[in-house]
Order: sequence, then C-alpha cells, then structure tokens
Amino acid sequence: QVQLIESGGGLVEAGGSLRLSCARSGSTFSTYAMGWFRQAPGKERKFVAAINWSGGSTYYADSVKGRFTISRDSAKNTMYLQMNSLEPEDTAVYYCAAARSTRFISVVTSYDYWGQGTQVTVSS
Repeated sequence: QVQLIESGGGLVEAGGSLRLSCARSGSTFSTYAMGWFRQAPGKERKFVAAINWSGGSTYYADSVKGRFTISRDSAKNTMYLQMNSLEPEDTAVYYCAAARSTRFISVVTSYDYWGQGTQVTVSS
C-alpha cells in the first residue's frame, strides 16, 4: 500500500503563491508517475500537473501552464506543486495521486493511490 499526505493549502489573495507538498510512504515501485488534481465544489476532479518520477518529465493542464511548477525530491519521497499568480478560479481541493504506470497520466482513472486532499482558496 502507498500512503499520500498533502499539506500546504490555505487562503491566499489573487496574485499570491502557495506551495503544496505530497509526502509518500509505504510500498515503493520502481517506475511510476505522480500527479496533482483538483476538484471545485459541484465539479468533477480535473488534472493539474504530473511528473514521471524516474525521468522527471512534467506535464501540465493548459490552465496552469506558466503559473504552476511540479517537482519532486526523490530522497524525501515528496512531490511539490509551486503555484504562482493564483486566481480565484484556482480555488479547489487539491489531491495528489500516484500511478503504477506512466501512461495517460492526465486521466483520473490512471491513478492507483490518492491523498485526502488539501483546500486551496483564492480570494479576489
């Protein structure tokens, strides 16, 4: 089993920044991807960003390109999401997830493990 714990959410004004962290523990697997998704009230969970854990390739939703940066620290088994120039539309619960495959990593159903989520609220 894999456990994922997010932290770093909070309330910020539009234009501000936050950094989310996702600490992974439990069993390990050699090749996988990790990603960030978000879900606003009454809406479906959507892809934000993902990273190939071994190679470091990154992928972003168009809505966050140029504002968000995903990264990982392999030694700490931790993934990060640096969010800059935040907008009220970024308000959502943010979830980290881990996948056993690097295929279709922008798709919710590709992920095997999920964190409990952390709330990000951006005020206008």
